[in-house]
Amino acid sequence: MLDKKKIKEMLEKEQKILLEELHDIGKLNTETGEWDATPEGSDFPESDQNDMADRFEDFEARSSMIKTLGPRLNNILKSLKNLNKESFGKCEVCKKDIEMTRLEANPAAKTCKKHLEN
Repeated sequence: MLDKKKIKEMLEKEQKILLEELHDIGKLNTETGEWDATPEGSDFPESDQNDMADRFEDFEARSSMIKTLGPRLNNILKSLKNLNKESFGKCEVCKKDIEMTRLEANPAAKTCKKHLEN
């Protein structure tokens, strides 16, 4: 049987972690609802091209992480919103129960193991 209380705790824990990580590397654009990468702070101006290149690489890495973490956070928020619906914990493809082991590994899972690639 699906333990929705346990799933909710897992989702909220992951939500907190994701928000902390996102706040470390970006900021929420209140107009779009999307996360934008922010450059790492520096106490001194760039002195040469190498420093500028390093800052650019860091910004690119932050942007890449936001492209991963932002959608994951959205999935977590959607799962929390839908937790009390009858369809929660059911595979979106075959409508059968999602395996508890799968939900324990990924509480925002939308498909069973059989339909993992869909």
